[in-house]
Amino acid sequence: MSKLDPDTLQELLAAGWAHDPGRDTITKSYKFGNFAAAFGWMTRIAIIAEKMNHHPEWFNVYSRVEVTLTTHDMGGLSDLDAQLAKSMDAAFS
Repeated sequence: MSKLDPDTLQELLAAGWAHDPGRDTITKSYKFGNFAAAFGWMTRIAIIAEKMNHHPEWFNVYSRVEVTLTTHDMGGLSDLDAQLAKSMDAAFS
């Protein structure tokens, strides 16, 4: 695991992620057609996150899922956050 490099952060920002430099996190909101679709996506991501041993902070209301990623052990963003963010985007598309 290594700190997130600036080029990868720029890629994530271009893909719709927002950076909070104060907390050194990235956030994104996903909108689904209904609760079942949102929950199904969260289930798929939970399996990926568990295999990575890297877990998101997230919040779900009906068809919306808000995600915050950071690596607490490193005190900020790492390559694991980028991998999980890209997996989330791929599962959403």
